[in-house]
Amino acid sequence: MPDGAEPILSVEDLRVWFYTDAGIVRAVDGVSFDLRPGETLGIVGESGSGKTTLGLAILRLISSKGPIVFLGHDLQGLKFKAMRPFRHDMQIVFQDPYGSLSPRMSIADIIEEGLKVHQPKLGENEREDRVIRALVEVGLDPETRFRYPHEFSGGQRQRIAVARAVVLEPTFVVLDEPTSALDMLIQSQIVDLLRELQHRKDLTYLFISHDLRVVAALASKLIVMRHGKVVEEGAAADIFKAPKSPYTKALFAAAFNLETAAEGIVAQ
Repeated sequence: MPDGAEPILSVEDLRVWFYTDAGIVRAVDGVSFDLRPGETLGIVGESGSGKTTLGLAILRLISSKGPIVFLGHDLQGLKFKAMRPFRHDMQIVFQDPYGSLSPRMSIADIIEEGLKVHQPKLGENEREDRVIRALVEVGLDPETRFRYPHEFSGGQRQRIAVARAVVLEPTFVVLDEPTSALDMLIQSQIVDLLRELQHRKDLTYLFISHDLRVVAALASKLIVMRHGKVVEEGAAADIFKAPKSPYTKALFAAAFNLETAAEGIVAQ
């Protein structure tokens, strides 16, 4: 990443407030950050801290207030049709590799679905070539592309989900707890894959997780959230080395003191 590179994503005072009979729920409450090409911003916090809501708001999948400037364009307030040109450039990998893939579609159909929507001029052979290339990039045998999700393990399904995202050649990918449903060995393999793809394709990640072990292995920058607000932010290495907020200290203590097996993945 060149020094002084312009942010590909800038968020300022982003707010997602829900109005209920019991009052206002401030799910995301005044979050601001810049994200530059090739960076990984880790978003951490307990369940209910607003992490996933923040990611969905940035992708304009839920309503929010506050500027969301992506590739020089403020996305806030854009209608469905106006958002469409940006969709291929901002993708998401969801938490659940079992629930995020349609059981009625073959792997080839799942991966090429986005190509049909965003690049409709591609011919059938071109789409097939892109699907094959995406499967190779995530370490899967392209000969398996006519199988269905139930024929794959959890780790393989998450690789398929990653292939579905990268086949569109995006600039920015939201990773929403992409390893939480996997055992530790498979987590490590997926982390290695994400690193490799980021390096090869100059991808920029927003990595949402409550698993600090995995975040420590990937993130260059870190935001710690609690009750929708940012309680600490900065370079990931600095915060992991010397957290300042009492909440961050407690979060780290719970993660690293009680889960000594985390040392392997953090040290990578």
